[in-house]
Amino acid sequence: MTFCFAVTITILNIMPKIKKDCLICNRISLIKKGENPYFVIELKSSYVVLGDNQFYKGYTLVLSKIHSSELHLLPKSSKQTLLKEVSVIGEAVYKTFHPKKLNYELLGNEAEHVHWHIFPRYKNDPNPTMPVWIVDKSIRNSEKSIPTKGKLKEYKKRLLLTIKNIYQNNIS
Repeated sequence: MTFCFAVTITILNIMPKIKKDCLICNRISLIKKGENPYFVIELKSSYVVLGDNQFYKGYTLVLSKIHSSELHLLPKSSKQTLLKEVSVIGEAVYKTFHPKKLNYELLGNEAEHVHWHIFPRYKNDPNPTMPVWIVDKSIRNSEKSIPTKGKLKEYKKRLLLTIKNIYQNNIS
């Protein structure tokens, strides 16, 4: 009986809900209102957005629809779907932006909501063999790294087309 109660509490703690103090939940709220200019596509378990800053051209995030601080706390089926989506989005970023390498990061230290950072890495990156975080935040997030409306529109359109092609080819 106690075990069932504990499981119920765990499930209730990860159900989709908006936490007002969660950066990712706030971003998802903007997507739902049609007010997030970086939004690319909604998938079964996630939302895909381009990063606010494009110091690494094609930097993309995959945001879990379920507010959970840890991957292992997600329900098994949601977790499996989400991991497949991350893989597809990584493939799409790779095919769209043609980097040398991709870095996938699931951290949650600042925003305790499961989300992936997908960083395309290029030959001309500063410190190309080191994590992206080694580049000072003031440089990565500089005004120069914010895409123009035209660039943002172009990146979103190209990425969306690639994502749709991957899903279409996997269904056929």
